[in-house]
Amino acid sequence: MNHDAQLKLQAYRDGELPAAEAAEVQSWLARDAEARSLLAELEHTAKALSGNEAELKLPESREFFWSKIEREIQRLEQPATRDPAREISWTAWVRQQFAPLAGLASLAIVLGLLIAHPGGRSSVADSGVIDLALASDDMGAHTFRDQDQRITVVWLDDRTQDSEFTTPEPFASVQPE
Repeated sequence: MNHDAQLKLQAYRDGELPAAEAAEVQSWLARDAEARSLLAELEHTAKALSGNEAELKLPESREFFWSKIEREIQRLEQPATRDPAREISWTAWVRQQFAPLAGLASLAIVLGLLIAHPGGRSSVADSGVIDLALASDDMGAHTFRDQDQRITVVWLDDRTQDSEFTTPEPFASVQPE
């Protein structure tokens, strides 16, 4: 049985066929056992479904429900009217547009300063030597930083000696008295 025949049988079962076509389907059912079997199956399926269908009730009447839908469609089709509450003044627009740009500019300035002076604030003499304050007065340190070569050299010296070019004496053994 083809698909169109099955659909015609379903329409007959639902009472949707004109009288002339319904008479043709009745004579077809008298001749065809497969068609009678399909009609019986459709009847059983309809009975099973009719007892188990959940009844859907709207909280409002059918007319009110459809009128709400119609009002929403009409509201959406109307041209948009100007809402004064949503309009912003030109000063607010300027602030809205330029505030992010001002933040971006200040960030660029800070980054530029950090790139120009990566070591932070330091007192650099003309020779490029930086004197560091140490926790001990006995030691001295001098730091040289060459920005072009990206190198830093630190000299440590012992301030307890008289001359900065003297060599330290070897350790002497201590003799008990």
